[in-house]
Amino acid sequence: MEIIEVVKQDALSLAELRVMAMRESLEELGRFDPVRARERFLSSFNPDFTKKVVIDGELAAFYAVKEELEWLYLDHIYVHPKFQGRRIGSSLLAVIINKGYALGKDIKLGALKGSRSNQFYLSHGFVKTHEEEFDNYYVLKHVWVGKAD
Repeated sequence: MEIIEVVKQDALSLAELRVMAMRESLEELGRFDPVRARERFLSSFNPDFTKKVVIDGELAAFYAVKEELEWLYLDHIYVHPKFQGRRIGSSLLAVIINKGYALGKDIKLGALKGSRSNQFYLSHGFVKTHEEEFDNYYVLKHVWVGKAD
């Protein structure tokens, strides 16, 4: 598994991966629209916040983390269906969590209601803070675990 910087030219392949990864959850909710899903991603795509994962020369996953003043915002984390079930998502989330700890920042994110990703985030220590019409929102609080003076 190799984590690589993203360039603008990666936008379409990442958008396609997102559509494939979200398809099942969106179909269950009766909201699958591949054109809309691509456009939503492309309208906010920023390679500066995004990394991709390549396995054996193939795009397997990507994530985007925006660094805000007081927290990190996990905007995207998607694993291609072909690579799901191999703990890639957990490995990437560990990288993101470690970055949050290193910076002393909480990590915030939103997840589509009804998606399996909600259980994924809860199982990694995130706590639900609120919900809106289509999404649940979570935070993982930064906890200092260093030595006491």
